[in-house]
Amino acid sequence: MYYFCANIQLMRVLIINTSERMGGAAVASYRLMEALKSNGIKAKMLVRDKQTDQITVACLPGKWKNKFHFVWERVIIWMHNHFSRQNLFAVSIANTGTDITLLPEFKEADVIHLAWINQGMLSLHDIQKILQTGKPVVWTMHDMWPFTAICHYAQSCTKYQEECNHCLFLIKGGSAHDLSNKVFHRKKKIFQGNHIAFVACSSWLRSLAQKSVLISGHQVINIPNPISIHVFHPDNQSGARDRLHLLQDKQLILFGSVKITDKRKGIDYFIEACRKLVIDHPEMKETTEIVVFGNGFVELQELIPFPIRSLGFVTDEHQLVEIYNAVDLYVIPSLEENLPNTIMEAMACGTPCVGFNVGGIPEMIDHQVNGYVSEYRSADDFATGIYWCLHEADSQKLGEACLQKVQTHYAEGTVAKQYINLYNKLTGKYA
Repeated sequence: MYYFCANIQLMRVLIINTSERMGGAAVASYRLMEALKSNGIKAKMLVRDKQTDQITVACLPGKWKNKFHFVWERVIIWMHNHFSRQNLFAVSIANTGTDITLLPEFKEADVIHLAWINQGMLSLHDIQKILQTGKPVVWTMHDMWPFTAICHYAQSCTKYQEECNHCLFLIKGGSAHDLSNKVFHRKKKIFQGNHIAFVACSSWLRSLAQKSVLISGHQVINIPNPISIHVFHPDNQSGARDRLHLLQDKQLILFGSVKITDKRKGIDYFIEACRKLVIDHPEMKETTEIVVFGNGFVELQELIPFPIRSLGFVTDEHQLVEIYNAVDLYVIPSLEENLPNTIMEAMACGTPCVGFNVGGIPEMIDHQVNGYVSEYRSADDFATGIYWCLHEADSQKLGEACLQKVQTHYAEGTVAKQYINLYNKLTGKYA
């Protein structure tokens, strides 16, 4: 046992993500780094976009060169898509990036841990160079891109299971030898003959990844994202409302996104659900208020039939804790999701959630236990879920079930130990 602990303390892990703190993958990667550090691992992050002064987060050299990489990838996609901006950020081709194998952070690492490395962070050639060093590589998949050709979410398409072409994200459906087909075969060539331990954040994503011919033969396991239950925890609701200047006599429903009006986040369904609630339960218009965080609040004011209070764009975790504790319910009408950090954050504060039956959401929300899982794309059932949580369920039991789910599945110590076991098996330090 002593030998096992000593080896863990010496292990160095480098987590690579495009951003340090912006976006779900960045937040999850940063939290994983902190969880690993708390459990005896010398973990660091390497990012293109650094947002804090954290000393264990290194930034790629060459600020203007990195911006060029980002722009150049978009230009190539734009050209191949017949100069259309449609789906410009729904796909990535990894045609440009930075060779990180000569950086000191890379050289000193025992394990290279890839996360979300798109938009000019790493090219496919850079990934190939990483694999050629022989260092153990773990790749946490925060969306479908690692096992598709170019898309981050394939929607109804299953071509990645055999061969990508005629891509639905390209104008006129692409062609037999379109951009997706070229990237698909390049990825396949790079992945074959090299070992990568792929990690899916949800069972849903793992089941899709295992069907992809691109990563056939590679290990694919499921480890969820971590959350600190010391940071995200229940607090007095009345006090939280006072500090945020929210009304004490209303039932508060929280909705948020980096960009609230992003269609993929399902805002249209939430709007329709709110309208149905007012029709079926008109008394709610006087007792309910919507709290939103993120960009795009102005567009919602005339669309939702409830009073709306905007908290703006929020990144500070302590403010997020206040928000989750102040509200009665968190809603996430997303149409595509892997394992949303926001559900984890809300539940860690004892706040129940309503979401569609899509992606990893039904793995997080246990239907009518700690929230409500609505029929996919059904605004009517989404409205039913909101009403059930606010007016029919036992709020205390819902909150207790939320805390129990987070503590047993997503607490940082639990998740860190799963990754540590994986790292040690890959390095041969622990069987």
